[in-house]
Amino acid sequence: MTVIDTIALILVTIGALNWGSIGIFGIDAIGTVFGGQLSLISRLIYTVVALAGIWTISIMFKNKVPSDTRVESRK
Repeated sequence: MTVIDTIALILVTIGALNWGSIGIFGIDAIGTVFGGQLSLISRLIYTVVALAGIWTISIMFKNKVPSDTRVESRK
């Protein structure tokens, strides 16, 4: 996994936790900390998290080694 993949996954996790806090407690943590949902910094954070979410879609389609092509060790 590349550095950008790791950063994107961290940002997506932050976004998921924020959505969880909205759903469970009714509190928008990002909006609360950074001055409301419509403040410039909050909107920037929402946008960066959304872009990270779009980036993580590519992680699903990266080439992976199929299970039937693995080399089995000999005993």
